[in-house]
Amino acid sequence: MKKSNAVHKSGKRKRSIARATVKKGQGKVKINGVFLDNFGNDVSRLRIQEPLILAGELAKKINVGVSVRGGGVNGQADAIRLAIARALVEYDNKLKKVFEDYDRLLLVADIRRKEVCKPNISKARAKRQKSYR
Repeated sequence: MKKSNAVHKSGKRKRSIARATVKKGQGKVKINGVFLDNFGNDVSRLRIQEPLILAGELAKKINVGVSVRGGGVNGQADAIRLAIARALVEYDNKLKKVFEDYDRLLLVADIRRKEVCKPNISKARAKRQKSYR
C-alpha cells in the first residue's frame, strides 16, 4: 500500500458506527472534530488509544480522523477502536500480527446485540409472576 494515500475503514459495536480515516501527518487524533484528549472519559480514551499504542512509532507519523454516530459511550469507544485498528492494518500490514496477538477484537467485530423484548413482558427475559392466593 502506498503510504501517501488515505485509508478509510469502519467499525461497529451494538448501535454505534465509526468511520476512521488514516493519512500521513503529525500524530493527531480527532473524533467528531474533537481531539482525543478531550473526548469521553478516561476509560474510553484508554480503550481508543490501544491500537495507537501498539502501532508504536507509526502513530506519530499519521493523522487519524474518526466520525462516530449512535449507541452509548462504551459502544462508541469500541467501534472507534475497531475502526482505527482496521485502518492501521490497511495502512501498514505488519501490524496485523501484533493486533491479533494482543486482542482479537481489535480486528474482528463483536456481534453481540441487545436481546429483544418478548411480547406481553416488560423485559427480554422477565417472566409473568404467578399468585397462588
